[in-house]
Amino acid sequence: MIDRLWLIGIGTGSLAHVTGEGLEALRAAAVILLPRKGADKDDLAEVRMRIIAASGSQARILPFDYPVRDPDLPYLERVARWHDEIAVRWQEALGTVSPNGPVALLVWGDPSLYDSTIRIAQRLTPAPAIRVVPGITAIQALTAAHAIPLNALGGPVTITTGRQLRDHGWPEGSTRVVVMLDGEAQFQHLDRSDLTIWWGAYLGMPEQVIDHGPLPDVAHRITSLRAAERARHGWIMDTYLLSTDTPS
Repeated sequence: MIDRLWLIGIGTGSLAHVTGEGLEALRAAAVILLPRKGADKDDLAEVRMRIIAASGSQARILPFDYPVRDPDLPYLERVARWHDEIAVRWQEALGTVSPNGPVALLVWGDPSLYDSTIRIAQRLTPAPAIRVVPGITAIQALTAAHAIPLNALGGPVTITTGRQLRDHGWPEGSTRVVVMLDGEAQFQHLDRSDLTIWWGAYLGMPEQVIDHGPLPDVAHRITSLRAAERARHGWIMDTYLLSTDTPS
């Protein structure tokens, strides 16, 4: 049974991205759940383990295997069932211990932005007290890596996903668009000569790679680099900003 569940944002893989509050939470946790996403993604678990070790946490580590989504189901149903199964696996892992203190989960990026850990936590029965510790977002890491402001002076920013870009195209009325969770490099399909892209992967990690330029000129180059990096590491997390103006 989980009494207290702490969801700790850990940025994009760098200990420097974990806030002071996050480090204190890691040290105070009694148990830390560690997701395993398959042999080809062992690096993700290793990054979490490095952050835990560097924080000085003495928590017991409980690994659990991530379920696989059913590709034959409609998207929303597929994700909902996947979340249900993840919550079950949390509870199964914790059924082997009696936590004498908070249970923590390290969340890539920030738990509030295009992450479903909070939604999964709300499926637990009985419901634990949930504490969310914010982290550095991939968006912050991206703009910092390129040393650019996110928004134009007084201007809005649209944050969307690769799926939305694929299904609906360029968001109407937008001048700056951040795209996350894009597993298929949808930017390469935009027929827009007025766009500039700022792209980055493994942001904040030693493996970080970035590129930018007019989209028609660099789309193929970034797509090729992305494929090569994914093949090398077995996984990739990337984010990009598209703009009709030029951040100064």
